[in-house]
Amino acid sequence: MSMNRPVATALAAALCLLTAACGDSSDSDKASDKTTEAAASKTGYPVTLENCGESETFKKAPSRVVVMNGASVAEVSTLLSLGLQDKIIANQQSYGMSEVAGRAAAIKKLPNGNVKLNDAYDIPREAMLGLRPELVLSTTSYGFDEKNGFATRDQLKQVGAGTYVSPQGCDQDTSKMTIADSYSLLRDMGKVFNVSDKAEKLIAASEKNIAAVSAKVKGEKTPKVMVLFSNMSMGGNDFSSVVAKGIYNDILAKAGGSNAFENASKTSFADLSKEKVAATDVDALVVVGYNDPNPAAYARKLLKEFPQWPAAKNNTYVTLSDSMYLGPSNDLAVEKIAKTLHPDAF
Repeated sequence: MSMNRPVATALAAALCLLTAACGDSSDSDKASDKTTEAAASKTGYPVTLENCGESETFKKAPSRVVVMNGASVAEVSTLLSLGLQDKIIANQQSYGMSEVAGRAAAIKKLPNGNVKLNDAYDIPREAMLGLRPELVLSTTSYGFDEKNGFATRDQLKQVGAGTYVSPQGCDQDTSKMTIADSYSLLRDMGKVFNVSDKAEKLIAASEKNIAAVSAKVKGEKTPKVMVLFSNMSMGGNDFSSVVAKGIYNDILAKAGGSNAFENASKTSFADLSKEKVAATDVDALVVVGYNDPNPAAYARKLLKEFPQWPAAKNNTYVTLSDSMYLGPSNDLAVEKIAKTLHPDAF
């Protein structure tokens, strides 16, 4: 998404795809997506994934991959971390920044397929079919919904393309997402592209990093943290991009913190008045920059606006981007937040 569009609206539209805040969402428990490897030959293929009730079989590693937008960088970052950038023929994901050195630049260099995006800032059906993909990745099932002008999973199957919806994306409700879902995404892509060893190494390293950080902050007082996206409006109130549920809370817990607004909404995001925000004791601020070049300026402005917060008195804030969301780098968010909340433990 380029910054020269009416950014707030663009991002709000995009983020609606990820949240139940903008539409109905079923709360039914998700059947865990089981992975079966059918009679894998020495090549590692065929590989079959059960994904959102669909069976997807890959006879070889897909070489023409399309990554849909979905207001995420989870899928593109996962492919890059597995060294699969050469397989991507069209990528629509970008946060404009990253906690991983070189990743934002690597994403920027990827081809975008020269596609004219639709009103949902994503790839419409005809353009998608014209790209002749072998695999299409979507953050949630929204990206394969005919109502939204997208190619369905069936239509893509008819032209020989596999499809994949990321963990917790089947019913478009990401409020139950945890760090384990980031590992599932890595593991699944490892299987599809026959790089499972690499996926398992990344998962093990992340688990080890998180365990080390959690051990350091164990037994410390748990600060109340406000997590929100900078300069973004998704609702009617002053604070409509405040995180309530989802992977963010798992990351906070591992870093020795808790979400000050966890109970403000049943969905991923809360739409809050200034009064509600002012009446909450916020010990620390985590500002997520989504294509915002200066989230720190937004954090400082917020601390000035609520001088009564402990966070303002102690100037306690941290800015993050892709590591705070589904993807291969959650351990970096855990570490950065833990060091902000519990500097004496490090």
